Amino acid sequence: MATKKDPQPPAPHVADSHDLIRVHGARVNNLKDVSVEIPKRRLTVFTGVSGSGKSSLVFDTIAAESQRLINETYSAFVQGFMPTLARPEVDVLDGLTTAIIVDQQRLGADPRSTVGTATDANAMLRILFSRLGKPHIGSPKAFSFNVASISGAGAVTMERAGQKVKERRSFSITGGMCPRCEGRGAVTDLDLTQLYDDSKSLSQGAITVPGYTGGGWNSRLYSESGFFDPDKPIRRFTKKELHDFLHREPTRMKIAGINMTYEGLIPRIQKSMLAKDREGMQPHIREFVDRAVTFTTCPDCEGTRLNEGARSSKIKRISIADACAMQISDLAKWVGALDEPSVAPLLTALRQTLDSFVEIGLGYLSLNRPAGTLSGGEAQRVKMIRHLGSSLTDTTYVFDEPTIGLHPHDIQRMNDLLLQLRDKGNTVLVVEHKPETIAIADHIVDLGPGAGTAGGTVCFEGTVEGLRTGGTITGRHFDDRAALKETVRKPTCTLEIRGATAHNLRNVDVDIPLGVLAVVTGVAGSGKSSLVHGSIPHGEGVVSVDQSPIRGSRRSNPATYTGLLDPIRKAFAKVNGVKPALFSANSEGACPNCNGAGVIYTDLAMMAGVAAPCEECEGKRFQAAVLDYHLGGRDISEVLAMSVTEAEEFFGAGEARTPAAHKILERLAEVGLGYLTLGQPLTTLSGGERQRLKLATHMAEKGGVYVLDEPTTGLHLADVEQLLGLLDRLVDSGKSVIVVEHHQAVMAHADWIIDLGPGAGHDGGRIVFEGTPADLVADRSTLTGQHLAAYVGN
Repeated sequence: MATKKDPQPPAPHVADSHDLIRVHGARVNNLKDVSVEIPKRRLTVFTGVSGSGKSSLVFDTIAAESQRLINETYSAFVQGFMPTLARPEVDVLDGLTTAIIVDQQRLGADPRSTVGTATDANAMLRILFSRLGKPHIGSPKAFSFNVASISGAGAVTMERAGQKVKERRSFSITGGMCPRCEGRGAVTDLDLTQLYDDSKSLSQGAITVPGYTGGGWNSRLYSESGFFDPDKPIRRFTKKELHDFLHREPTRMKIAGINMTYEGLIPRIQKSMLAKDREGMQPHIREFVDRAVTFTTCPDCEGTRLNEGARSSKIKRISIADACAMQISDLAKWVGALDEPSVAPLLTALRQTLDSFVEIGLGYLSLNRPAGTLSGGEAQRVKMIRHLGSSLTDTTYVFDEPTIGLHPHDIQRMNDLLLQLRDKGNTVLVVEHKPETIAIADHIVDLGPGAGTAGGTVCFEGTVEGLRTGGTITGRHFDDRAALKETVRKPTCTLEIRGATAHNLRNVDVDIPLGVLAVVTGVAGSGKSSLVHGSIPHGEGVVSVDQSPIRGSRRSNPATYTGLLDPIRKAFAKVNGVKPALFSANSEGACPNCNGAGVIYTDLAMMAGVAAPCEECEGKRFQAAVLDYHLGGRDISEVLAMSVTEAEEFFGAGEARTPAAHKILERLAEVGLGYLTLGQPLTTLSGGERQRLKLATHMAEKGGVYVLDEPTTGLHLADVEQLLGLLDRLVDSGKSVIVVEHHQAVMAHADWIIDLGPGAGHDGGRIVFEGTPADLVADRSTLTGQHLAAYVGN
């Protein structure tokens, strides 16, 4: 009998064979000819010490090339309006899909940008109120704090039947902007006593604004303007003279034979100083601005940014201002209870957006929260919201440490979201240090073995089990657990906080012990930063290192940022008998061909610009004559090419011994940045490196109390140990250290823990525990206690 054969399974379609993203020969930043194969539609986590090349591989190679290829599909005309991206240094990049980058870049700090405007939730609310609000006041523009109400009328001339006809036309736009604060919610007042001393005349130096003293051009502009007598005390000015002095419109005039523009002192200061970003100001200017300018809530709109008309239109006794001020979890319930068939699709979309906020752990925010006040982790999760409900599949999502700023309780929720994106058929690439997230990976790529020039190679590829036994730094430290201290330090005194009510704090009274390592913890949004930054005065004796980003161009580097370059330039100048300015690539010593940039940038219009090393200075940034001057046998370009560790040895002894430089280098090495080169552009540093660079700089300040905001951000498991050693040294040297932190290793190492909660937003804002870590583990009554107990294995 003939036997029936089983039918052969059909051969896989050729289109299903592209299951890998292949990278061959990647050389971006410190990558050393890296070649990896990344599975598609899986969750791949990239690990390795800070500075090992994770971001260079994921963001600067894979994601950058994907975006560049997408941009190239547009016409040359459209590309002219888009950012131009250079092709990454890589031999082969195969199997790429559309990349959606969810990074830690802060949302714009523009005062008009809020959580609602950044996520389009405000746009949907405005349409909702324009349809259902009673009384009806106008279109969605009438509810926008970025649209001013304007009206106008006049004659228009048009041609009709061969004749010119004049007609009267009028128009009006009803906006929602508060006219007093122009939609900012706050008004600024200048303290005139900080601008001038009215008992003096201009010739006696009445103006006390920095840059307007000492007979310079700024002060001559006022004293020689001819609008008032320079020898007359300001308090004796007439009304007109005082108006001309403080508020006069720009007026062209000649002073000492030079054409100049005269303008009242107040508008001139507003343009030259107040319009600038506070962080970018010189210290003495910033000090003056802090002294002279006060920000107060707008009395007309009470901080809502909206005019009276927009606030008068309501749905079920709730105005759009009330809705934006609600905690998002409460707003989601309110919108969920609305039932109006005429706007059903809009209500469905709005509910989805608000539910995504709650799902992602941001239900404690409100839509009117300024976008610039969100932490890096919060900003990243706000960006995730628009992708959660997306119908896209076969897309590559790229995340940069999505667990930053998350309590262990919230990390589980974030893990679920990452898996949810993967299960929709997407490729998810995550740069991460937290073992809880590494543990859920389908595939792991571990870079290293070290940082900077000691990194840039793939040490391991495979599964979590393989990583544990792989022998890499990450594998060895993967199951590390900091033990509870047997004995804790005794506080020398306490810092009393009474009746703290900032943001969601509920009249909190707490004593923070000084002379010890105190950790303030709690779920995201429980009020930790509000308590620490809102109640501890920033002044004499308090050094605060927050998470605000470091600002700096590609000309800035660790040597310029830390002030290290000043003693180095002086040492070179002293030994060679020349001016210190010669040893600055931003001043007299700059190569004239590339202006000290080291590279020549060629703009190719709609194509990516090309940066080629300068042929004159060969990328060294200095004139040839400057490189003839030596210190300890090295020229200035060789010194800037040194790593911190090399430079510490170089400036520590011998002919090049420079104590001022050596002290700064010691601090950089202490925070684990020994591998950085002194001349490395700040723009190439990772988030963790920037945070530690700030910490090293602030350690120079004379202060008894150090306030640190999540110093483990961007730190590898191996580096956390080094950070704990640094915190111990600070405390043992007589300092008090207060840390806002979620990392269990830091909690376990603390002398005292203050836990806020029990939840986030209006469910938080209370002290739920105070005591030693051992007491917290034994108590287990809070979420933090339960997670810490699991961490230390109790």
